[in-house]
Amino acid sequence: MEFNLADLFEHIVDAVPGREAVYAEGRTLTYQELDRRANCLAHHFTAAGIGAGDHVGCHMMNGPEYLETIVALLKIRAVPINVNFRYVRDELRYLYDNADLVGLVYDTEFTDRVAAVLPQVPRLRHLLAVGEGEIVPGTQRYEDALCAHPGDRSGFPKRSADDLMIIYTGGTTGIPKGVMWRHEDLLFGAMSGGVAPLSTPEEVGPRAAAAAPHVMFAAPPLMHGTAVLATFITFLGGGKVCLVRKYTGDGAIRVIQEQSCQTMMIVGDAMATPLVEALDAEPQSLPSLHVIASAGALLTQPVRDRLQAHLPELYIVDSFGSTETGHSGAGVDHDRRFTVNDTTTVLDEALRPVIPGSGAVGQVARRGHIALGYYRDPDKTARTFVEVDGVRWALSGDQATVDADGSVRFLGRGTICINSGGEKIYPEEVEAALKTHPAITDAVVAGIPDPRWGQKVAAVLQLHPGTPVPTRQDLENHLAPLIARYKLPRLTHVVGRIQRSPSGKPDYKWATEILSQAASLHA
Repeated sequence: MEFNLADLFEHIVDAVPGREAVYAEGRTLTYQELDRRANCLAHHFTAAGIGAGDHVGCHMMNGPEYLETIVALLKIRAVPINVNFRYVRDELRYLYDNADLVGLVYDTEFTDRVAAVLPQVPRLRHLLAVGEGEIVPGTQRYEDALCAHPGDRSGFPKRSADDLMIIYTGGTTGIPKGVMWRHEDLLFGAMSGGVAPLSTPEEVGPRAAAAAPHVMFAAPPLMHGTAVLATFITFLGGGKVCLVRKYTGDGAIRVIQEQSCQTMMIVGDAMATPLVEALDAEPQSLPSLHVIASAGALLTQPVRDRLQAHLPELYIVDSFGSTETGHSGAGVDHDRRFTVNDTTTVLDEALRPVIPGSGAVGQVARRGHIALGYYRDPDKTARTFVEVDGVRWALSGDQATVDADGSVRFLGRGTICINSGGEKIYPEEVEAALKTHPAITDAVVAGIPDPRWGQKVAAVLQLHPGTPVPTRQDLENHLAPLIARYKLPRLTHVVGRIQRSPSGKPDYKWATEILSQAASLHA
């Protein structure tokens, strides 16, 4: 029995062809329309010599074309590659080359960047441009490509559960790396938090037809794995996905109200805060919205409280997992505690399960339906995907303890852990504490060199407009009941706006550079 994402999507199309599948910037496509356009694009790729196993980059902002491109490539067993649209020349050159791209679909607003990189990636031979702007010579216009081919499914290859999806993740500190997933593992592992168990691929269609249509607002960019997974979860239920090209709080409210969105997927405070600020400026109800789910970054208590004050009936949940492990669990309170699924545990340094209630710190790991490894990086694959007593585990890099009741208490990502005088300090914990200060709207914490302690804790702060800069003593007094003294920032630096990735994740490399420069000025 083969579970393949393209097959499953086609079962949904056949079951609910007239249902709305995608809304974006005033455009709506039904499942039948989305399928037809994806078929046209799939035939175009085939005619261009792109087929099973070939990698094609998706260098686009949010829009129907992004989803059409993914579906089209899956139909012909090719592999879509997500491209961070904020990357500049050297970063793009690395990603295009590392991912072995042979094709690229790009928004015309990125034409200059694509043109600058193209001579350095000779494998990249086929380009499509979305939009009306200037294009790279030799590129074909997206809509022209669709119009030149039929919209049926004839001639597509037989698909497999072993077909690949690759999700590139830049993480928070390192270079981009491609996480390889089999379709079947992605379905039951990464999407397991939102998809009810399937016995056969064919049952997904009748199940969707029997269910009331659900409307989900995917706020993050589709180049972020969270948004793509949330989209396919919605598709597998026969629901509608709403997208915005550029996220703002006011824009989010408009989409929720106009499309009667029931669920909203975000990435942490960086996306929740603009929504809260828009509601602060103009309080209003959002009666259709029942759930906000955050993945990729945890919501802090002040932001949760502000959301709940405006929307008291709203259910707010943090989804826990990683690109390598898939969905591992969920939490609905503010203390970083998660109820994990039965394939997730915390392993100590000897790769044995941490004893609940012991206080021992270990690394969150998951078995079962997990990723295959990293594309073109066997060394990192060997370090992250380990076998213990015949069981294969994916190590997430997230450090945690296990409470006596079995719930997992998240501490932070080990790769950004600060070691100060032998004490381990997790930036996320300090950031959450800092953001409870009434003057602070955002914070990113990093370790910078210290001659005595090896590293010291430092923080980049963004303040509420018109708020005076807190003194060090004020910060220490505020933080004293929240975190141990050795975790207190020894240096703070205020900026007008903190730099984050387009998905809202902290940019720790940027923060470290900013704080190191600030430290040199204070030396």
